[in-house]
Amino acid sequence: MNTASTSAPPASDATAPPRETRWLTAEEQQVWRSYIEATTLLWDHMDRQLQRDAGMPHIYYGLLVKLAESPHRRLRMTELAMLAKITRSRLSHAIARLEKSGWVRREDCPDDKRGQFAVLTEAGMAMLGEAAPGHVEAVRQAVFDRLTPEQQKALGEIMLIVAKGLQPSEAGADLPWLR
Repeated sequence: MNTASTSAPPASDATAPPRETRWLTAEEQQVWRSYIEATTLLWDHMDRQLQRDAGMPHIYYGLLVKLAESPHRRLRMTELAMLAKITRSRLSHAIARLEKSGWVRREDCPDDKRGQFAVLTEAGMAMLGEAAPGHVEAVRQAVFDRLTPEQQKALGEIMLIVAKGLQPSEAGADLPWLR
């Protein structure tokens, strides 16, 4: 094995010393694996519940919620992609499916010929109203009913720190919703 190639500094900074890998401790590894398992199971649980009860995947439900919470129940497609943390291509496909169901419609942006708005329809608002009680109950059972109020607060604080750290604000950041 060529150790020089595995420990060489990045080409952009040839003067930097080689960095040693900061392996996870056994405790950190356990925390990480528990997190991965829990989030995988949680997303699957939420997706199955919404598919069963509302005929839509979790990502579509999230899009409807974001639109419902927006002024006039509409958002520019680029803003919706950013809020949903998905690529514009994936958003476009999701909105097309939601349009077929009659839950969302697209409107051209009057001040930007290339821009479009996604607008939550009355049928979409009604679907959201039907789906929300079962979804919130699934969230309560899966997460909040299992945690003490102190654990809930800690989880919220931790996830906020992680989320903020993963959203670079500098221009040119490689983020999916910018692609």
